[in-house]
Amino acid sequence: MGEKNERQVLKFSVFQDERFIDLNLYQFGWEKCRPLHSFGPYIRNHYLFHFVISGKGVLIAKEKRHTISAGQGFMIYPGQVTTYTADRDQPWEYAWLEFDGLRVPNCLRQAGFSMSEPVYRPQSRELTAKLLEQMMHIVDQGKSASAMNMIGQGFIFLDLLVRASGNAEGATGKRLRDFYIKEAMSFIEQRYYEDISVEDIADFCGLNRSYFGRIFRDTMGSTPQRFLMIYRMAKAEQLLRETKQPIGTISAGVGYANPLHFSRAFKEIYGISPREYRSARFTGNGQPGR
Repeated sequence: MGEKNERQVLKFSVFQDERFIDLNLYQFGWEKCRPLHSFGPYIRNHYLFHFVISGKGVLIAKEKRHTISAGQGFMIYPGQVTTYTADRDQPWEYAWLEFDGLRVPNCLRQAGFSMSEPVYRPQSRELTAKLLEQMMHIVDQGKSASAMNMIGQGFIFLDLLVRASGNAEGATGKRLRDFYIKEAMSFIEQRYYEDISVEDIADFCGLNRSYFGRIFRDTMGSTPQRFLMIYRMAKAEQLLRETKQPIGTISAGVGYANPLHFSRAFKEIYGISPREYRSARFTGNGQPGR
């Protein structure tokens, strides 16, 4: 991590690029907290991971109290009310990353995280050291690296998080299920713009619809129907933001022959219609990412 100026107690950067779907970063930093420094109660829009470098503190999530010490960490989920407070005598120093994306729920499940089990417990000192090193690398280069480089570094972070977690799922018994999910994701990525259904995806994987729906929901945290809609709307949002294509063309380009159905789906995910979203982006009245 290198030496820090004793007067410097905070590093903080906001990632400005919103083009990435599988994984996106929102903000990241490092802080040496004062005694009893507290944040919350607060609700996040994205996933937020803290790694405790030194000291200790307390996380309150789902009305459960977790004491977290150096070498451990904690994951906060979108929509979850949390409060975290530094210890009076040994206030914590931590690094954090806020992120989200279509690939994130599966990665966190592999790492053993859930809203009920938010604490990171290390599997080995070596992997934990690499995890912290990667986080600080992201924090330190945040204002100078390219967006593509930062997203690549984010994927390395997720990989280390899964491998370093002492709560990670065992590889045996999970490999076949993970294979099916990868096949389903590949099918969606290649054919989301066609008139495909959940049955089509299940057939591609060689599974019956009921079983496929169950393992998909258990792995990805949503039904296949909703995931397909979210994926299509994420692609549509990118087209609305980066092109001047007519909304009807964008609708057809993400698998919706009926623009009205497309508009309803987009509003369900983003809270406003595609036309309102594009107008807000062009007039500068769009809401910030957090």
